[in-house]
Amino acid sequence: MADTAAAPFSVGITVRGYETDALGHLNQSVYLQYAEHARWSILQVAGVGPSELLAKGVGPVVLETKIRYLRELRAGDEVEVTCAFEWGEGKTFRVMQTILKADGTVSAEIASVGGLMDLKERRLVADPQGYFRSLALEPEAFGL
Repeated sequence: MADTAAAPFSVGITVRGYETDALGHLNQSVYLQYAEHARWSILQVAGVGPSELLAKGVGPVVLETKIRYLRELRAGDEVEVTCAFEWGEGKTFRVMQTILKADGTVSAEIASVGGLMDLKERRLVADPQGYFRSLALEPEAFGL
């Protein structure tokens, strides 16, 4: 049987020289920036940009992040940063991300726990999945 699962969302990034450390490797903090860029990119693709979130009085928050560094990256490397949401019950959700080198080698795996904060109440909303579903023009980008 053929695999009909859609490929996860991804965004391409070229490692820039100024992002590297004294050893010529991508600085460890930049992996977080790449992950953040992919998360905002998937929101844009789904039609849920910053203005739409602010208009609803909510904003995404990262509560926890774990990074596994597997292979080094150097200036000029072309990478793809994937982003997939995993929904459960309750106020939080998981975002699973992979940074892939052009040859398919996994450079890093990033797992985050996030939520959607009510900006007035300063508390997580009870149903982030429902919020994203109602806001998104393309909810399938979030696996909804």
